[in-house]
Amino acid sequence: MSRMLEVKNLSIELERNLVLENLSFGVEPGETLVILGPNGAGKTVLLKTLLGLLPHKGTIEWRKGIKIGYVPQSLPVIKDIPMSVQDFFELENISEEETKEILKSVGIEEDALEKGINQFSSGQFQRILIGWALIGNPDVLLFDEPTTGIDIGGEETIYNLLEKLKDEKGLTMILVSHDLSVVYKFAANVLCLNKKLICTGLPKEVLTKETLGQLYGSEIKIYKHEHE
Repeated sequence: MSRMLEVKNLSIELERNLVLENLSFGVEPGETLVILGPNGAGKTVLLKTLLGLLPHKGTIEWRKGIKIGYVPQSLPVIKDIPMSVQDFFELENISEEETKEILKSVGIEEDALEKGINQFSSGQFQRILIGWALIGNPDVLLFDEPTTGIDIGGEETIYNLLEKLKDEKGLTMILVSHDLSVVYKFAANVLCLNKKLICTGLPKEVLTKETLGQLYGSEIKIYKHEHE
């Protein structure tokens, strides 16, 4: 199997509701795939299913032996627990040196180790969660709306960080986003969902006015950000 992931005829039913129907797609090594769609389209359900957390019909085949890291949309409960950054990373039984290296890679200074995780801004906390997902050197990272609750400047910084990590570590990334500018700037391919597959392919080729109308059911203004 040359692909990192192969999904065929995937259907997901939860509480007798068909959430996703007959979805097929693949992800190549080193690719960034953005999953795009309105609220309730099944994006988060798809990620959780890819992680093996939900029942499904059809096949999900990951390349044998790969490691997967996951950053959820938010972890507000964690932020309310009185623990330091070091305590948080020690939950995964890694050394202080490894923790420092990971934090450095995501732009968090090592003097943050003793700080409580509730002392960090939303953007900094998201960096810490990205670092957490890097434990064990995964081959693939999955993100569910990685900039939820972060201001626009912070969003750009987080996505630049993801692109840097992808290049440095040769990562494959699958991320859910609602931001079209992110799709144009960072995605190699896009998967458009609204209960079923609406489109898949290169963003500049498949994200037409007609496709976005199908996806969101209304007029969409398109802002394209070119790579620097």
